[in-house]
Amino acid sequence: MSFVENVVRRLPEPLRSLALKHRELLKFAVVGGTCFVIDTVIFFTLKSIVLTENPVTAKIVATLVATIVSYVLNREWSFKTRGGRERSHEAALFFLVNGVGIALNSLPLWVSRYLLDLQEPNVSRLGEELADFVSAQIIGTLIAMAFRWWGYKKWVFPEADFRPRRVTREYDRPEDEEPLGRS
Repeated sequence: MSFVENVVRRLPEPLRSLALKHRELLKFAVVGGTCFVIDTVIFFTLKSIVLTENPVTAKIVATLVATIVSYVLNREWSFKTRGGRERSHEAALFFLVNGVGIALNSLPLWVSRYLLDLQEPNVSRLGEELADFVSAQIIGTLIAMAFRWWGYKKWVFPEADFRPRRVTREYDRPEDEEPLGRS
């Protein structure tokens, strides 16, 4: 039994039923949170050390790295039971959806920096860092996340229950609960 399944089983009703009903969304959120941390660390490292004059480029590189991690985790965990496409076609669609996601994620930073001119010397260094974080890591991430959720379910992993879930042991499940293999 996975860590997440263990946590979900310990939730009180009706929270447990709600979590089981929306397990894909919860897993997508966990993967997204993990990739958010990866993206944030890489973005601020590149922006501070290597690409100091090119924050949008730093954001794009950071998002690309996080996207590769995201594909593996989403394919093998979040959307584990979905499919309907050959692996190469699925991967191509995943990276196409994420290409749009990268543009959506980077756009608020570009607007903040180059349209609103929220950078030194027009604002303080703290103001610039705060504007970069809010525009790239909060606004951009939320916009891209909503698009990715929709795009993954619509194009990348379109068929629900294409690959069956594995139930490790039947007796691990409470008697009043549906098997994890059924939605």
